[in-house]
Amino acid sequence: MDKSWMKQSRLSDVYDEGVKRFLDFAFRNLTSDEIIRCPCKKCKLRSLVTREVAYDHLIAIGFLEDYTTLVFHGELESSSAPNNEANSRNRSYMDIDMESLMHEAFGIPSSHETENHMPTGFEDQLNEDQPNPEATTFFSFVKDANKELYPGCETYTKLSFIIYNNSFSMLLNLLKAILPDGESLPNSFCEMKKIIGKLGLECPKCHTSRYVIPEGDSNNSASSELASSKVPAKVLRYFPLIPRLQRLFISSMTASVMRWHKEDRTKDGYMRHPADSPAWKTFDHKHPDFSAEPRNVRLGLATDGMNPFKTMSTTYSIWPVILMAYTLPSWMCMDRENLFLSMIIPGPSSPGNNIDVYLRPLIDELNLLWGDGVVTFDISTKTNFRMRAALMWTISDLPGLAYVSGWSTRGKYGCICCHKETCSTWLKYGRKFCYMGHRRFLEKNHAFRKDDKSFYGGKENGSAPLPLDGCTILEMLEGVQIEFGKNCANPDLPYNWKKKSIFFELPYWKDNLIRHNLDVMHIEKNVCESIIGTLLNLEGKTKDGLNARLDLELVGLKQELHPKRGQNQKTTLPSACYSLKKEEKTSFCKFLKNVKVPDAYAANISRCVNVKDKKIFGMKSHDCHILIQQLLPLAVRGMLSPIVRECLVDLSNFFREIYSKVKMPQDFMHLEKKISNTLCKLEKIFPPAFFDIVVHLLVHLPREAQLAGPVQYRQMYPIER
Repeated sequence: MDKSWMKQSRLSDVYDEGVKRFLDFAFRNLTSDEIIRCPCKKCKLRSLVTREVAYDHLIAIGFLEDYTTLVFHGELESSSAPNNEANSRNRSYMDIDMESLMHEAFGIPSSHETENHMPTGFEDQLNEDQPNPEATTFFSFVKDANKELYPGCETYTKLSFIIYNNSFSMLLNLLKAILPDGESLPNSFCEMKKIIGKLGLECPKCHTSRYVIPEGDSNNSASSELASSKVPAKVLRYFPLIPRLQRLFISSMTASVMRWHKEDRTKDGYMRHPADSPAWKTFDHKHPDFSAEPRNVRLGLATDGMNPFKTMSTTYSIWPVILMAYTLPSWMCMDRENLFLSMIIPGPSSPGNNIDVYLRPLIDELNLLWGDGVVTFDISTKTNFRMRAALMWTISDLPGLAYVSGWSTRGKYGCICCHKETCSTWLKYGRKFCYMGHRRFLEKNHAFRKDDKSFYGGKENGSAPLPLDGCTILEMLEGVQIEFGKNCANPDLPYNWKKKSIFFELPYWKDNLIRHNLDVMHIEKNVCESIIGTLLNLEGKTKDGLNARLDLELVGLKQELHPKRGQNQKTTLPSACYSLKKEEKTSFCKFLKNVKVPDAYAANISRCVNVKDKKIFGMKSHDCHILIQQLLPLAVRGMLSPIVRECLVDLSNFFREIYSKVKMPQDFMHLEKKISNTLCKLEKIFPPAFFDIVVHLLVHLPREAQLAGPVQYRQMYPIER
């Protein structure tokens, strides 16, 4: 079959005719169920598609360059005798791209250049280092991927024979090898295998069995024969980090770009990548020996609980811990193939403060990588070097932030940035804390500071609190000993502290400017839901209502909104300037129902809108992202009062600016002043119940962006999507 068309322009008639001939050939010779493996550059033979979809992909994306022998589309079968069905089924496995398969299994992008760059004849190379044992093992696999099973064998390579004949047992053994078990007690008391092996059959603290006790065990004891079946009550799956970091330098596709942040990054004062941020530069200044080697790896850690799922017997909640390498270029470091799953924390509920128990093996590896490092072979320079790594910060939603930082994000001191200086007020009827006091973040001469009638608390003369640095935290928690487990009695800690985070065992952690990031994705989603719920007065979502008005009356603000009590003891709520009228609700919902956006720009938001009931429901994080940044200012045109519309437009502009891919650090300083002013305006409009901890955290997002760079590298979108 003529394949010269594959190298032609996708806009040419020759390419179009070639695609049609290829599809005719593929569907005529190979498939009987009207689907084939798509050979476009995106699907890479992994997706089964129809003829129409395959045509669209090949025209829009292009044909896979390395796929020259059409083994998955009948080329070998077409050359066989018509009656030789057995030979057509057992086509040559020599032609399957085993090298790409092996690269994918090792988590390294496939490259036909690897063999060309692979060191050969190590004993004859005088100016090049010999690969370390891990690299040597990998290169031997590369050779075996294309080496015939025996001299003259045309059917199998060494690797294809193993996979074809022993695929299932090989998979089981591989999983067993790469998933080392770390047992922990049901109450998360012990620190993995290195301690748990000395504890016997039960936990010495709560005397809970380490192993599952079957229901038929009448003794219900850890020492019974049934309980000694060695089925762990809880198992941690931990994936070692060091081998995967080493593989980044073994592949010629990634080894050279691991120095991009030092050698090829644009340095014009703008922040496009974490390497442009003050946090990165401060780390380099404090640890010059680490920054001297550009191949040392900077890492970020993300953790987030997945939605609980039910089995036949119980409910599970899985907490993955994922690492990303920030030394990769900006277009690679957050790609799915470059995110490292570090561990999977199982359990019927979230790990809470006990997450430190599960993080122990990762912290041990990070300490090893910070201290002596590990010998790693760099294929781009064909030299061995001692690779080191450092953790820059963590990323998590609000509950996860409390677990990894040790500071509770609830209660009187719920703000981790304001800490003991958090400005909060208990709402008697709403039965929760609200967080106002944003006038502290304004300029000293701002008019809002002297306005004691529109704001709660009288005149404001205070200044914005500064976040705690690592050394101050260590001083506050000096000598604190925390015992992990559900039933352990720990000493009372000051303010909202629940523990000293395990990350402080990293020698450099106290010096980091940003240790725990506020996740913009979840903050944006919660703020959007609060606004939409209040505008439409959605049940369970609105921040307005009888309790909110009673609290408003209690604090003595906005007398025009206080509940009105009639002679028959019936209470009515005056209409507020932020509430949409009935016809406005209908117009608002119709706009969102009929809105059209470009393909792949957003999901179908209309599926979340019920015009008849005037409700919006089931919005995902990205739906809220599009709604608050682009659609909300358009949807409220001609509605509400001008002051409310102005605040909503300011919020929309704030989120668009905080998501900017390129910014100067001083731009975020101006943004901090803008959002402080916007929140103060909102305090004059909305009831105190509107200002939960998530709304308050908006005031801290610009400072974090100023210190750590663009939020695209410090949010949960790449992790959850």
